[in-house]
Amino acid sequence: MGKPADTKTTATKSTAAATEAKAGKAAPRTARSAAETESIRVALLARLDELKEEYDSTVSEITELQRDRLTDSAGDDQADTGTKTFEREQEISLANTFRERVTQVERALDRLGEGNYGWCERCGNPIPVERLAAFPSATLCVTCKQLEERR
Repeated sequence: MGKPADTKTTATKSTAAATEAKAGKAAPRTARSAAETESIRVALLARLDELKEEYDSTVSEITELQRDRLTDSAGDDQADTGTKTFEREQEISLANTFRERVTQVERALDRLGEGNYGWCERCGNPIPVERLAAFPSATLCVTCKQLEERR
């Protein structure tokens, strides 16, 4: 009868060891050097400036187009009105996309300042450098992002 208890204890120990190994895999975070952090910050700030400029430009264009449409709407039929509405919705969608990207980069800068940049928000594993190079404001590792997209 002592054998089943030993097996149970061994199984519990190996489960605990596996849990610690998983936790240990995600837990140790290597500190970035000040130069690396500054390099990332400079790149993110440059991207932020670029996106803000594109957003401001898009909003200015939308505003100008709206003024033109208001003065040039006499005699429009339903098709003209529908076309103008569709174009306006596309323009607003584009501006919203730029605004969302600005927010993502601002959030990445916040994570950098907190020391969480480059770490998956879901599982805690490091986000591959290749993914960060392609999408600097990534918050999820490849595996977690794939799982999210499947839902």
